[in-house]
Amino acid sequence: PQIAYYVDAPPMMDDATYDALYDELAATEAAHAELVTPDSPTVRVGAPPSDAFRKVRHLSPMGSLDKVTTDEAIVKWADDVRKRLGGEEDVAYVIEPKIDGLAVNLRYEHGHLVMAATRGDGGSGEGVTDNIRTIADNPWELEEGGPELLEGRGEGDMSRPAFAALNRAQIEAGAQPFANPRNAAAGSLRQLDARVTARRRLSFFAYGAGFGAEHLATSQSALLATLGRMHFAVQETRLV
Repeated sequence: PQIAYYVDAPPMMDDATYDALYDELAATEAAHAELVTPDSPTVRVGAPPSDAFRKVRHLSPMGSLDKVTTDEAIVKWADDVRKRLGGEEDVAYVIEPKIDGLAVNLRYEHGHLVMAATRGDGGSGEGVTDNIRTIADNPWELEEGGPELLEGRGEGDMSRPAFAALNRAQIEAGAQPFANPRNAAAGSLRQLDARVTARRRLSFFAYGAGFGAEHLATSQSALLATLGRMHFAVQETRLV
């Protein structure tokens, strides 16, 4: 299921079923540490890059979001945040919409976009620079310059209207429609022909930075504001 979801794009099951199986596996491994293997989904990020694309090494590792499904888990997470910050004072949080598409790492050198890659296994991903250049939400040159070397990070996704239009075209062409916008976005960004990507009206929202982030801001809210000034598309957020 993990390879089908992250690499092949078409899912073997819906997200809720996958999440339930993942949680069951994590609970089993927590109770029986001897069962944990190096290729377990609980110790890996995403999946290995496909051999169809050039492999690109990220300058700093790309992680993935943890899922929290219980009140107890979110309280524990908040406690862990305070411990990592070394204090017990209240912490302000930025609430952002979760964009469900394909995580992408954008590498800028001297303010110019030179490389784009999928998250892959967290250490290296698939080079999709030509495909990313077809998305208007990605600046080819940074308005505010930034550091000499910077990794901008975000999510390539597909809006519901674009998804509906794509599936209509698929059906008219006698092709299989996509299961959901997430898989349509992932499949579109991983096309070997960038002209196909260009026709599918993808969007991109920046939510963070990797290498060079320390030169942009010292908080998530300030980072998003800086990315917006650089002409990245960013989501509306709320500070709590």
